[in-house]
Amino acid sequence: MNEIILTIGHSTHPLNHFIALLRKHQVTALCDVRSQPYSRRNPQFNRESLKESLRESGIVYLFLGEALGGRSKDPSCIIDGKVHYDLIAQSSLFRKGLERLREEMKHHQLALMCAEKNPIVCHRTILVARHLDAMGITVKHILEDGSAMAQIDIIARLIRQLNLPEFDMFRSQEDIIHDAYRIQGERIAYEENDRPDKSAGPTTRA
Repeated sequence: MNEIILTIGHSTHPLNHFIALLRKHQVTALCDVRSQPYSRRNPQFNRESLKESLRESGIVYLFLGEALGGRSKDPSCIIDGKVHYDLIAQSSLFRKGLERLREEMKHHQLALMCAEKNPIVCHRTILVARHLDAMGITVKHILEDGSAMAQIDIIARLIRQLNLPEFDMFRSQEDIIHDAYRIQGERIAYEENDRPDKSAGPTTRA
């Protein structure tokens, strides 16, 4: 069983460069966690064409957007037209999605894919990777330059960006990290009046 799950954002990468990044990190299965697996701006990452391109490269494509996507269709996860990540995380569908990842890890080096190149502004980090980390699974994010950054380092960077104290004598580190996830989740969560395709922009909510 592989001990690490990777993540990657397709961004505006040419398809050959994207596949090269996967190969560099020895990815054998790509798990698409976009709720809507299509992009007008980057059609090379539409679900059917991407699946075929990956197959030709010897990489398995798995669509898990219904379970692990950031645009839940479950009314119980939506308040005043906005998705709440904490509610998604409590759903049985989300938990089943995490268990599916754990099962696939036995057979593949997995990478979760969404649209955003910057993991800090993507639900794959703030929602999915958070709960994989809580399960004891190491998560690393493939960055645009091909390097990989651990979840703990991404969250440390987020804490600095949010101007939260890295250390507080009156609060635990866990509390500070929880605040970072909560604040960023509120910032990036999908709202019903969002434009349908902003996959190349900095605020894509998938």
